[in-house]
Amino acid sequence: MVFDCGRSCTTRLWQLKIPLGSVKLFITHLHSDHTVGIPDLWLTGFLSLPYGRRTGPFEVFGPSGTAAMMTHMREAYDADIRIRQPQQGFEINAKDFVEGVVYEKNGVRVTAFKVSHDDIDAYGFRIDYQGHSVVLSGDTRPSNNLVAHARGVDVIVHEVAASSSEVGDRIIATLHSTPEQAGEEFSKIGAKLAVYSHYSLFGSPEPTVDEIAVRTRKTYRGPLEIGEDLMAISIGDSVTVQRLH
Repeated sequence: MVFDCGRSCTTRLWQLKIPLGSVKLFITHLHSDHTVGIPDLWLTGFLSLPYGRRTGPFEVFGPSGTAAMMTHMREAYDADIRIRQPQQGFEINAKDFVEGVVYEKNGVRVTAFKVSHDDIDAYGFRIDYQGHSVVLSGDTRPSNNLVAHARGVDVIVHEVAASSSEVGDRIIATLHSTPEQAGEEFSKIGAKLAVYSHYSLFGSPEPTVDEIAVRTRKTYRGPLEIGEDLMAISIGDSVTVQRLH
């Protein structure tokens, strides 16, 4: 399961030797930085080469407007489909969801919950499996709904934003969470591990991830990881982190 599909997503998946055709895609919201990689994931996924090999429809779950976006994407690449003439794996099964359980199969349950990202239809996700759980915040300002759905999870993966300019501060206020605000939520949630992902950095000089970590410690003292590409987090009786590069 992949949650959001920004630039270079397909490259990173194959670095981990995950065939693109095996992916089910869940979308938090329809901003371009969370969706721009979808055509590559879809079109490369139906190829018969080892990095593709999709045998059924491309499954996509997202907020209102997702099914329409996938229909238009299919239309945009109609010439490509006709030229390649794939035998399977090119159809798209897209479903718009509302808050609640959006996927449940083989013991895995995915629950979508509303978050606050300006005034658009935006969600976070909670994934539960065999007594363990992860929450992904998506893009959000501080959100009581996020905290309520995340309390006691094993891992919370949260967006974060920082700025060195007044313009950046105004953008963050309507769209994102500062390190201090995210830290307050980490303290309320009480996860075994908090992880930052999706950094929004504004201004010149651009704030650094080290500064983000320092600012987070003003409101949170628990375990914290600065997320990066190819990081692997294993969740069982304990939570371990491995950087694969």
